[in-house]
Amino acid sequence: MTFNPLEQRGIPLERQVRTWRELDVQPIDPDHCDPYTRCRVITMNGIEVEAVLFSHQMARHCPDPEVKRQLARTRYIEAQQQKAVNWLLPGVSSVLETTIAYEQVAVDLTAWVARMEPDPYLKQAYQFGVLEDFDHLYRYANLYEMIEHRKADSIVDQLTEVMPGRPTKFHHRDPVDNVRDPYDRTRTDPLSKLHALTIMSAEQQTMNFYMNTGPTYMEPIARQLYQEIGLIEEEHVTHYESLVDPGETWWEQLVNHEYNECYLYYSFMEQEPDPRVKSLWELHLNMELEHLRTACDLMRTHDGRDPESVLAPRLPNVLTFEPNKGYLRELLDTQIDLTTLGAGYVREAHERFEAMQERINGGEQPPSERVMAQHRQMFGREYRSQTEGEHPDPAQREQS
Repeated sequence: MTFNPLEQRGIPLERQVRTWRELDVQPIDPDHCDPYTRCRVITMNGIEVEAVLFSHQMARHCPDPEVKRQLARTRYIEAQQQKAVNWLLPGVSSVLETTIAYEQVAVDLTAWVARMEPDPYLKQAYQFGVLEDFDHLYRYANLYEMIEHRKADSIVDQLTEVMPGRPTKFHHRDPVDNVRDPYDRTRTDPLSKLHALTIMSAEQQTMNFYMNTGPTYMEPIARQLYQEIGLIEEEHVTHYESLVDPGETWWEQLVNHEYNECYLYYSFMEQEPDPRVKSLWELHLNMELEHLRTACDLMRTHDGRDPESVLAPRLPNVLTFEPNKGYLRELLDTQIDLTTLGAGYVREAHERFEAMQERINGGEQPPSERVMAQHRQMFGREYRSQTEGEHPDPAQREQS
């Protein structure tokens, strides 16, 4: 790939404000769209939410009123982009159907990043996290069949398997064991920075989605499951955000955000089969090119450094949504019994882990286990993907 966003000019900022008619996008059809189109929509919504939140935080720490004004101009466009992207999701889908799509994003996005990550320590962080999202998908799929009497495979289209991962009850760790070591901003591959920012943003949006939609359910088991997994998503955000070098300046973080948006919009434009959605990715890419140019000018002026010194000279190979079944099964076979200790990983249930389990569970089964018991009571079985075959049940290898 030879596309270098630093050499491209996008749509001038003053021409980027859209009217209500332009923002009123037609939603995708949940029954006929490519499931990965929906995954790309959910991903870019998370990316745009992070862009807006980061810009607000930067503005709150910035004493220069002119910089605040420049951030506000770009941020308003980012907010419009977020609305256009998120409003592609169809209103006919239930919250639980959208939840299953969120978990498909978490599984296949994180698995792809883990496969492509050049840094072994960062790769391990993604491998660890994806087995937990994999189990969240499984728990929600069972809840979906219980409440709506439909199968999750109708949403994920068998592109992503629905089967147990690392059991959700083992995801509750002492908070200090969720903090990882950061990459070194002076030596890490620019691709690693993009990976960390992408997965952090996606998990942050999942955390936000669950803590806002969880209490909208009437069924007690649904409310309880969203509460449990919502807390784990907070752990995941801690896990991934700690990978980012805190020594990066605000200006460096700003250009990384804008560059990452260019990377993802370009990636999704290249693979999107829906012409209408593809045109939105292309439009937003051309907007982001100008946001990146503006951010680079700010970095040169206020940080005294050339953005080329911290960014990739050209976009990496496109980030791709694709099945990761074989890769995930390999991780299930080799890493299901891992937990965290300090900034590393161990196979033993150590003292802090066991103490946290006792504190949060209080000697009772957590909602993630109760939902399975209720499903078995209703149907005499657990819900599994039809493509699972005879693969061994990871739940049989749970930590003791």
